[in-house]
Amino acid sequence: MSAGRTDVAIIGGGLIGCATAYYLARRGRRVVLLERGFVGGVSSGVNFGNLRLQGRHLEQMPLALRAQALWEGLEAELGESVEFWRQGHLFVALNEQHAAQIEAFHHECRPYGLETELLDRHRIAERWPWLRGPVVSASWSARDATVNSRLVSPAYARAARALGADIREGVEMTAIAREGAGFRLACADGSEVLCDVLLNSAGAWGGAIAEQFGEPTPVFAAGPVQLITEATGRFLENVIHAVDGSIIFRQTQRGNILIAGHPRVPVDFANRRSRVPPRKLATNLARMLELAPHLSHLTLLRSWTGIEGYFPDMIPVIGPSRTTPGLFHAFGFCGHGLQIGPAVGMCLAELILDGRTPTPIECFGIERFAKPVTADRAHLAAEFEGTLLDKIGAS
Repeated sequence: MSAGRTDVAIIGGGLIGCATAYYLARRGRRVVLLERGFVGGVSSGVNFGNLRLQGRHLEQMPLALRAQALWEGLEAELGESVEFWRQGHLFVALNEQHAAQIEAFHHECRPYGLETELLDRHRIAERWPWLRGPVVSASWSARDATVNSRLVSPAYARAARALGADIREGVEMTAIAREGAGFRLACADGSEVLCDVLLNSAGAWGGAIAEQFGEPTPVFAAGPVQLITEATGRFLENVIHAVDGSIIFRQTQRGNILIAGHPRVPVDFANRRSRVPPRKLATNLARMLELAPHLSHLTLLRSWTGIEGYFPDMIPVIGPSRTTPGLFHAFGFCGHGLQIGPAVGMCLAELILDGRTPTPIECFGIERFAKPVTADRAHLAAEFEGTLLDKIGAS
């Protein structure tokens, strides 16, 4: 089978790959995207749908604020709904340490242009009178929003196709070879793709591609757990989010209660399988009911998880390869990829086409893994179950 020629090939059809394909195609470039399953089917489409600005790593704030501006106009841009809802976000402190973190972030994020409102127990009780449990304080961000994550990657893919991008689902890339100044990709269906530029947005599998080009990374896989209950009467318009991520919940526009919470759980990475351990159902439900006991009568409808890529420092890799001209990486988003995804796609398109982006992303470079990274076990213990900590060698 003859090889097709394109300007840019993208490996991985999650939000990052699909958004980048769209922004490249919008500027007239030929794009081929290869996704071995369905777009948004592994990580990007199975998350909580939180477009959270509060509590992010400060180095992500320029990227996050650019992304939020894109989200606010995305449905008009793509011509279809992704159920964008500017719900607002209540960041809840369950102890004094959490309260100190909230107050510090309140001051630290101001220079970036994000305003949050600090709330004491009395003001929380006035606005959320049903909220119970060990709530010490909270901060409120009116700009934070949610989307239906299942809809986002397919919407970007359809918009990219309409602009001429070749989005191929059910096609697995099996080999990459350097060819001249570009790349030759072989696929399991016998097709080949020749490209000048290659984007590695393969999620938890992105590390294997980077390592092939002499850039090993400590990426590992884990699964975030989501639960959803039957619908109930409207009582909650925003996201409730504990500072440590131990419990996160919101009421959908249909009235169901969507529930998430750390720690993430192990997955079967080799066989691309993930499941929710029964113990996790009980834990997350109990944590929600501690804050919202009036929901104890609701029936749990289903649970799910996915396979996400993480790094010990809990920030992604975004940017050009340091060993191979024409190769770009964007993977290991550590559970933060949905909110920043549109801006990452825009920045990658700018890097590929212009050689630069106005948004500072240098801290996400893959070169930071040229030296061993020491993981902070105390921090990661709240993020991952103990068996995962052992695998990443946290110390």
